[in-house]
Amino acid sequence: MYSAPSSGPAGSSSSGYRDPVVRALIDYKRPLELHENYVEEEDDFYDDPSEDGDDRFFNPALLSHIAVRLRDKVPRGTHVKGSIPYPRAFTGKDIVSTIQSQIQRELLLTHGISTNDRRAALQVARSLQSQLFFYEVEWGDRPLQDGVEDVYMFWDDQEGASDARMEREELPTAVITLLTRCYSSSCDDDNPCYSYSCPRRRTALPLLSPSEKEEEEDKDEWTRTVPRELLATLPESEISRQNIIHKLIVKEKQYLRDLDTIESLFIRPLRNANPPVIRSTEIDEFIDEVFGNVLDLRECNRRLLETIYVRQREQAPVIQGIGDIFLDAATEFRVTYPNYIGNLPVAEKRMKDELEKNAEFKRFVEQCSRHPDAHRLDLKHFLSRPSEHLQKYPVLLEAICNETTEGNPDIDFLKEAINAIKKLQTVAQLWTWQSAMNRGAPGKLEWHNLVSEEVMNSLSKHELKRQNIIFEVIKGEMDYVRDLENIEVMYVSPLREMDPPIIPRDRLEQFIQEVFHNYAELHAHHRKMLNKLFEIQREEHPVIRSITAAIYDAVLNFREAYMEYIPNYPIAAYRIDDEMANNPAFKAFVDQCTRHPDAHRLDMKNFINRPIPRLLRYELLLKNILDETPEGHEDRDYIPQVLDVIKALGKETEPGVVSAKQKVEVWRYNSNLVFKSGEVIDMDLLNENRSLIHSGKLLRQPDTGFEWNGWTELFVLLFDNYLVMTKPKEKDGVTKYYVYRRPIPLDLLTLANFTDPPTQRGNSLLRLGRSERHAGDAGTPTGAQQSPESSTDSRLVYPCTIHHNGRLGGLYTVFAESTQARNEWKQKLEEAIGLRKVVQDSNKVFEIETLSADTFLVPPMGPSSGSTSWNHENAFTGKVTCSVPFTTADGRGLVAIGCAEGVWIGFRHDSRSLRRVLHLKMVTQCAMLEDFGIFLVLADKSLFAYHIEALVPSSPQSAHTSQTPQKLSGNKDVHFFSVGNLNGRTLVIYMKKKGLDSVFRVLEPVVGKINERTRAPQTFGSRLGLRSQRSEWFRVYRDFFLPSEAYDLIFLKAKIVILCTKGFEIMDLTDFKSVTIPQRDDPRLEKLAKRCESCRPMGMFRSSNDEFLLCYDEFGLYVDRHGDPSRSIGTIEWEGTAEHVAWHPPYVLLFDSRFIEIRHVETGRLAQIIPGNDVRCIWDGRGVTGVPPAPAIPEGYGQEMISQEPRVHGVMNATENAPLGPNMRGGRPIAQHVFELIPTIPLYLPGSLASPSQSTTYFSQNNSPPHSPRLNPTLSWRS
Repeated sequence: MYSAPSSGPAGSSSSGYRDPVVRALIDYKRPLELHENYVEEEDDFYDDPSEDGDDRFFNPALLSHIAVRLRDKVPRGTHVKGSIPYPRAFTGKDIVSTIQSQIQRELLLTHGISTNDRRAALQVARSLQSQLFFYEVEWGDRPLQDGVEDVYMFWDDQEGASDARMEREELPTAVITLLTRCYSSSCDDDNPCYSYSCPRRRTALPLLSPSEKEEEEDKDEWTRTVPRELLATLPESEISRQNIIHKLIVKEKQYLRDLDTIESLFIRPLRNANPPVIRSTEIDEFIDEVFGNVLDLRECNRRLLETIYVRQREQAPVIQGIGDIFLDAATEFRVTYPNYIGNLPVAEKRMKDELEKNAEFKRFVEQCSRHPDAHRLDLKHFLSRPSEHLQKYPVLLEAICNETTEGNPDIDFLKEAINAIKKLQTVAQLWTWQSAMNRGAPGKLEWHNLVSEEVMNSLSKHELKRQNIIFEVIKGEMDYVRDLENIEVMYVSPLREMDPPIIPRDRLEQFIQEVFHNYAELHAHHRKMLNKLFEIQREEHPVIRSITAAIYDAVLNFREAYMEYIPNYPIAAYRIDDEMANNPAFKAFVDQCTRHPDAHRLDMKNFINRPIPRLLRYELLLKNILDETPEGHEDRDYIPQVLDVIKALGKETEPGVVSAKQKVEVWRYNSNLVFKSGEVIDMDLLNENRSLIHSGKLLRQPDTGFEWNGWTELFVLLFDNYLVMTKPKEKDGVTKYYVYRRPIPLDLLTLANFTDPPTQRGNSLLRLGRSERHAGDAGTPTGAQQSPESSTDSRLVYPCTIHHNGRLGGLYTVFAESTQARNEWKQKLEEAIGLRKVVQDSNKVFEIETLSADTFLVPPMGPSSGSTSWNHENAFTGKVTCSVPFTTADGRGLVAIGCAEGVWIGFRHDSRSLRRVLHLKMVTQCAMLEDFGIFLVLADKSLFAYHIEALVPSSPQSAHTSQTPQKLSGNKDVHFFSVGNLNGRTLVIYMKKKGLDSVFRVLEPVVGKINERTRAPQTFGSRLGLRSQRSEWFRVYRDFFLPSEAYDLIFLKAKIVILCTKGFEIMDLTDFKSVTIPQRDDPRLEKLAKRCESCRPMGMFRSSNDEFLLCYDEFGLYVDRHGDPSRSIGTIEWEGTAEHVAWHPPYVLLFDSRFIEIRHVETGRLAQIIPGNDVRCIWDGRGVTGVPPAPAIPEGYGQEMISQEPRVHGVMNATENAPLGPNMRGGRPIAQHVFELIPTIPLYLPGSLASPSQSTTYFSQNNSPPHSPRLNPTLSWRS
């Protein structure tokens, strides 16, 4: 702060102070060096102006230190007061600002006082004034103010003053307690000392005394402040003019005090409140919204008042001109005031909302209104003060102008200032209207309310109309943007925040996405467009040249958003209707939102429909603007281009809307279809790819002539996967469709006859008599709908015959009312069947891989075909009955196929390699124990075991292994056997009948015996087949019986399941304890129990960790671990009659003689149908101990990795007969097509509505062995 000595007064004074105090301090700080270097060090210290080490010796708590700083740093200049210029003078504001710059850091660090708080600096300045450190140039005695009203000078800065240095005793002396530090050596910022008044204890600091109120303004007129001698020389008009100016200054002071009160009474306490009145995360946003730029207004008006004070000081007591001051102020107000006033409606609404929901804030506002500085005025009054004050300026300035004499140059300034402020009011009114967003009184203003009459009178009729239309565009856009915002405020946010939720959390986000879709994207586009329109309006108001460019840019930008939103509307409307119909809480919520003030009695569907008519509204308004636009205007060229883009957008959304409507139509039918009890079918109608191909009315003829209801009118729905016949019934405005006959899968539908001649609709005698008797029945309501026969009996009807190739199917004949209707139905049915075939081929779950196409032949069906056996002269093999794939020790992939004439073995995918290896009759089952090298065959009710090396040698040494089998059963009474693993043991269980009982024997292979026999030399007796009949390869593990007829046996992990007449008998082999499922004791399940007793159990499969699917020959049933039905849908009726059931997770394959029916185990939904002729399952995945079953994971099979290995073999008659051999008599033989079913990778996850874009891998990679090579002819095969 100290500088080198100078010749000026300041310089001499400063140097005088340095000597001797400063020099002594400097001497203490000098380095310990040689004495001759001291002078050089001293000179360097003084000459370096950047050195700030002197701050270490500055103590702001000492008034003398501050006085020195003030002398050195206060800005001096020439100031005028009373028309007298004073050089080297300064104002009170300069003094306070200089002191504030010296002490603000200490105040902030020590006491946390804001750097904007100048009260402490004002107190220090008044203390210096009281000790006459400076004086007021006119020797006024009023306290120093933080303003420019008064001019001050230092004593030694007067003209002609002595250059003598000020002595040290002349400096003011005092201690500023607010800036003192604690005297305790152990006191620091982190650990204040014990003293209650320690400065470091901020909570113990005495409150800063507020700055004194400005002197009470004189209640009388300006005349009381002016000498009477001067008044006598002034005319009355000038006296009146000065009174008005005086009044204007008084009002400006009061206005500034009110703005100060807003900060001190509301803003600062809100920020510092502890506990907070408003959440800390929201306080900044709240203050910005409510108080806006009010502090900027205060700065603008402070500068205005300071300028007035300067003018008053310069020209007092009579102010000659004030208009130029207000003209400059109007320029400065141009942005700040419209911004604040325009935000006022938003601020008032936010304040009102906070008062309603925040009791603490309401209490805070009430306490503030009782503060003395508030004068019993509330916060709303303070917020509206700037708007009220701005309106008073033109009135006061016009009054001043009226009293100003002609020839005074201030008149022109006043008039320009009045016009500028009025224009400013107009702009502020426009901003208010914009921010009101059509709410409240400001929002109801129209264009003519915002424009002066002079402007309106200057415009033509066409331009007036054009401006009104442009205004309507902007006003409509405000409504639209506000409605898009209300979607978030009224619906989306409450739905997410409600606790408990009215829509379950697991589907809430999906519901919001489907209903409101990308509304937020639309809002962002239109908010941006509205802001651009506002900007144009502010710049060009009151006459806007064009808004076309802004709209054109927005249309190009929001095109994609509308392309996505509009097609989704039918889906959104359906979701709302469906949720309201099924969720009373949601319906109540929607009704409550409809009563919201901003809803204008419109419901949720109206809100989400807003974007669609808005596009059409743009088109209409732009056409109207074009009609009123004069020739030569650029809008004549640009508006047609915008219209073309909007029209194109509407056309491009039409296909998406049609598709969505079709999808919604399918969903509505799904919701309104009513099945008979226990006959519900999951037709997968909610699949996003489902479609309705055709629908319409058809008639059904009564089966007998004695029916009372006559012909039945059906409403038939043709989906892309099912044909559904229904009988519609309307109730309470909702049409329900009661399913008349079991829906027909299109895979099983064929068109039988659509060409029969029409028939006459007639009545039987009974129906005719009944109709005649009731024709004039007075009890029939006149408005009731007539029955079909009463109005259309005389017409011809056209038969349409279709065939349902299912268990409950057959020929169905329905009748169309015209030949055109019949032809249309035929065309749509053919189209649907063809489309279904294409889709199924592209999305099939399994595909057929041929194992043998022409090896196995049976004689043609006819009277001449007898029981022909296979021999060298006759190639008939009999029916294929079983098969099993296996892998030999040397890694060859083979397949064994059993039929009526023996067992054939060959490579899996080479049918020409198949050779007969066993000459056995009536082979019905075969299995392979790969771990033991044993091949099991059930032939003619006898169970045999063979060494596989004897049948297919893997080396020349093993080619001599004996083919003599071991017979595992005694007499020819084995009905079936099953192979599996139980608790780590490989077991073979076979069943034989004994009376009405089923007797089971459990065998376990003996490894040592098997290997021993394999290595044993062949004896003469063994070569003659004289081996002992007792099985040495297996030992008896258990024997048990079941007092009912058994059909099959399934291995579980630790138990077995016996399929018998009683149902599913689950047994533990360790103690033979068993339980039968499904449970039949519950009287409510009596009907289901009878159904189960009448059908044959076929299989049992796990659908999840806690659920099983029980498969009967006609239906399926889900049960829990206890055997109780677990789903409300009842049973799942098969399309066919299951003669065999196979399992390839997660699918169940049901073999009917006409087709294979494939269903997902979790949903029971039909996934695929494979048609065929005489279809049979010959391997269901069991019988191979080397292939472990795929276990279910906790979520069920729907999420697991499906094995690509084939697990199911089948056989069906080939579509074309085999060629006639040389030794074959009769007709052409029938070839049996032996195949395996290989899982494919479908386009969509079966049993799921998930899209293919999901990353979940549903199928594992194919790890199936490659096709085996052709059979080596050098290998020794026995035939």
